[in-house]
Amino acid sequence: MTSSPVPVPTRSTAAVFFDGMRAAATSIFSYVLIGTYVGVGALAHDFGFSLIWVMLSTLLVWVGPGQVILISTLGGGAPLVEVALAVGLSSVRLFPMVVTLLPLLKTPTTRYRELLLPAHMTAVSMWVEALRLLPTRPREGRIAFCNGLACGFMLAAHIGTVIGFQLAGSLPKMLTAGLLFLTPMSFLCSTTRNARLLVDRLALVFGLVLGPLMVWWQVSLDLLWTGVIGGTAAYAIYRIREAMR
Repeated sequence: MTSSPVPVPTRSTAAVFFDGMRAAATSIFSYVLIGTYVGVGALAHDFGFSLIWVMLSTLLVWVGPGQVILISTLGGGAPLVEVALAVGLSSVRLFPMVVTLLPLLKTPTTRYRELLLPAHMTAVSMWVEALRLLPTRPREGRIAFCNGLACGFMLAAHIGTVIGFQLAGSLPKMLTAGLLFLTPMSFLCSTTRNARLLVDRLALVFGLVLGPLMVWWQVSLDLLWTGVIGGTAAYAIYRIREAMR
């Protein structure tokens, strides 16, 4: 007599969502975001923006460097068109992250509207952790998990914003600037750890070399040109090496 297989219970969407939030709470990126957004909150306070305004900007922009540009340009009196262009250009770097993340989330039955929230919430912290954690999870629950992960990171950002806004008068300017530097440094450490292919390592090295040189030479859109030149050179060397094999 053969026994029938025991069915594996399917977890609810809410349970998977809270799994994502728990993963965010135990990630080092949550503490990085709290520190970073302490700086963002203090910066917004110094420019005269309200706490509600800066928290709403986090919901709508959801990228630390873009928010720093938004706050500093608006606070400096720049025209709205220039502000929108500067924030948009700073966020273009997230597009490749969205492109690499969405294939991990989609199933044959996924509707496009279900991908809107993960696409909007894609930032350095969520992208790095999602690429690490999603392959170990069932595909049908990945969207809910990813949304929970992103919401957990956004909650950490709001906590940091409130702390920074309330402590703005007592935080030294150098400390505020240093806190804003936490996110790019954490991203650098994460990409260094995850760079296993030759093309990844070459792109990382070229970026570290070209970035400071572009700033030194005062090249406009230095970050964009660093990515284009460094990424193209890394891919070209990788393809040549594979062809020689």
